[in-house]
Amino acid sequence: MSANKETVTRYMDGFSNSDHPKILYCLTEEVVWEMPGFFHLTGKEAFDKEIENEAFVGRPNITVTRLVEESEIVVAEGAVKSQRKDGGTLDAVFCDVFHMRNGKIKQLTSYVLVK
Repeated sequence: MSANKETVTRYMDGFSNSDHPKILYCLTEEVVWEMPGFFHLTGKEAFDKEIENEAFVGRPNITVTRLVEESEIVVAEGAVKSQRKDGGTLDAVFCDVFHMRNGKIKQLTSYVLVK
Protein backbone atom coordinates (compact mmCIF):
# COMPACT_ATOMS: atom_id res chain seq x y z
CA MET A 1 0.00 0.00 0.00
CA SER A 2 1.32 3.47 -0.86
CA ALA A 3 2.15 6.06 1.80
CA ASN A 4 -0.83 8.19 0.72
CA LYS A 5 -3.27 5.27 1.01
CA GLU A 6 -1.78 4.39 4.40
CA THR A 7 -2.43 7.96 5.57
CA VAL A 8 -6.04 7.85 4.39
CA THR A 9 -6.53 4.44 6.04
CA ARG A 10 -5.07 5.80 9.31
CA TYR A 11 -7.36 8.86 9.02
CA MET A 12 -10.47 6.67 8.54
CA ASP A 13 -9.48 4.49 11.48
CA GLY A 14 -9.01 7.63 13.57
CA PHE A 15 -12.54 8.80 12.72
CA SER A 16 -14.00 5.38 13.52
CA ASN A 17 -12.43 5.63 16.98
CA SER A 18 -12.86 9.38 17.57
CA ASP A 19 -9.06 9.54 17.93
CA HIS A 20 -8.28 13.25 17.49
CA PRO A 21 -4.45 12.95 17.65
CA LYS A 22 -4.47 10.14 15.07
CA ILE A 23 -6.62 12.18 12.67
CA LEU A 24 -4.73 15.44 13.17
CA TYR A 25 -1.41 13.68 12.55
CA CYS A 26 -2.64 12.90 9.02
CA LEU A 27 -3.29 16.55 8.15
CA THR A 28 -1.19 19.48 6.97
CA GLU A 29 -1.44 22.61 9.15
CA GLU A 30 -3.43 24.50 6.51
CA VAL A 31 -5.76 21.60 5.66
CA VAL A 32 -9.04 22.47 3.94
CA TRP A 33 -12.16 20.33 4.44
CA GLU A 34 -15.19 20.99 2.30
CA MET A 35 -18.55 19.30 2.18
CA PRO A 36 -20.24 21.10 -0.75
CA GLY A 37 -23.50 22.69 0.33
CA PHE A 38 -22.76 22.16 4.05
CA PHE A 39 -19.42 23.58 5.19
CA HIS A 40 -15.92 24.77 4.29
CA LEU A 41 -13.27 24.59 7.02
CA THR A 42 -9.64 25.73 6.97
CA GLY A 43 -6.89 24.70 9.38
CA LYS A 44 -6.34 21.91 11.90
CA GLU A 45 -8.14 23.73 14.73
CA ALA A 46 -11.38 24.08 12.73
CA PHE A 47 -11.03 20.48 11.53
CA ASP A 48 -10.53 19.23 15.11
CA LYS A 49 -13.80 20.86 16.24
CA GLU A 50 -15.74 18.97 13.55
CA ILE A 51 -14.34 15.50 14.35
CA GLU A 52 -17.02 14.90 16.96
CA ASN A 53 -19.99 16.85 15.67
CA GLU A 54 -22.41 17.93 18.44
CA ALA A 55 -25.38 16.50 16.54
CA PHE A 56 -24.09 12.94 17.05
CA VAL A 57 -23.31 10.60 19.96
CA GLY A 58 -20.90 7.70 20.11
CA ARG A 59 -18.54 6.69 17.37
CA PRO A 60 -19.41 6.37 13.70
CA ASN A 61 -19.28 3.02 11.94
CA ILE A 62 -17.25 3.68 8.78
CA THR A 63 -16.75 1.11 6.04
CA VAL A 64 -14.41 1.90 3.15
CA THR A 65 -15.35 -0.13 0.06
CA ARG A 66 -12.87 1.32 -2.43
CA LEU A 67 -9.60 3.21 -2.19
CA VAL A 68 -8.12 4.52 -5.46
CA GLU A 69 -5.01 6.62 -5.96
CA GLU A 70 -3.59 8.57 -8.85
CA SER A 71 -0.69 10.94 -8.44
CA GLU A 72 -1.36 12.99 -5.27
CA ILE A 73 -5.10 12.21 -5.12
CA VAL A 74 -6.71 9.40 -3.11
CA VAL A 75 -10.44 8.68 -3.44
CA ALA A 76 -12.25 6.70 -0.76
CA GLU A 77 -15.77 5.38 -1.26
CA GLY A 78 -17.79 3.85 1.51
CA ALA A 79 -20.63 4.02 3.98
CA VAL A 80 -21.11 5.56 7.41
CA LYS A 81 -23.66 4.97 10.13
CA SER A 82 -23.88 7.11 13.24
CA GLN A 83 -26.32 7.69 16.06
CA ARG A 84 -27.85 11.16 16.19
CA LYS A 85 -28.32 12.95 19.48
CA ASP A 86 -32.03 13.40 18.66
CA GLY A 87 -32.48 9.60 18.57
CA GLY A 88 -32.30 9.18 14.80
CA THR A 89 -29.60 7.47 12.79
CA LEU A 90 -27.39 8.78 10.01
CA ASP A 91 -27.11 6.13 7.29
CA ALA A 92 -25.12 7.48 4.36
CA VAL A 93 -22.69 6.68 1.59
CA PHE A 94 -19.70 8.88 0.85
CA CYS A 95 -17.00 9.65 -1.65
CA ASP A 96 -14.05 11.49 -0.13
CA VAL A 97 -11.43 13.07 -2.38
CA PHE A 98 -8.12 13.58 -0.59
CA HIS A 99 -5.46 15.92 -2.03
CA MET A 100 -2.13 14.86 -0.56
CA ARG A 101 1.22 16.56 0.02
CA ASN A 102 4.23 14.68 1.38
CA GLY A 103 2.03 11.89 2.75
CA LYS A 104 -0.37 14.28 4.53
CA ILE A 105 -3.90 15.39 3.70
CA LYS A 106 -3.89 19.00 2.49
CA GLN A 107 -7.47 19.11 1.21
CA LEU A 108 -10.52 16.91 1.61
CA THR A 109 -13.76 17.21 -0.31
CA SER A 110 -16.52 14.99 1.11
CA TYR A 111 -19.53 14.10 -0.99
CA VAL A 112 -22.22 12.51 1.17
CA LEU A 113 -25.58 11.01 0.21
CA VAL A 114 -27.96 10.18 3.04
CA LYS A 115 -29.94 7.00 2.38
